[in-house]
Amino acid sequence: MSDSRTYLIGSAQQSPEEKASRALSAVIDPELGLDIVQLGLVYSIEALDNVLHVEMTLTTPGCPVSESLPQEARTVLVEALPEFEIDLQIVWDPPWTPDMLTPAAMDLLGFRPR
Repeated sequence: MSDSRTYLIGSAQQSPEEKASRALSAVIDPELGLDIVQLGLVYSIEALDNVLHVEMTLTTPGCPVSESLPQEARTVLVEALPEFEIDLQIVWDPPWTPDMLTPAAMDLLGFRPR
């Protein structure tokens, strides 16, 4: 059975998934200077019952922040959604490509002409 609670933030309601995405946008990849949501590293966020399932990736398996970035993501999720157990998985399929960047991130990193 799925829990469809929403949370009141200011005057707007947010789902747990929206709240998690917002929290994850505070996690900055130190090499690229952009957050992991803009970089397209967060593949899925799903709240089921009292568990928040998150699948994310890294730009490469040998990424220098392969340990610290997922730990930082877990920390912000625990802080933002303390009532949820956090199930954070690093996945490699599909492999990350620059096509996964948001349009704003593509512009900032020079992948699209301005």
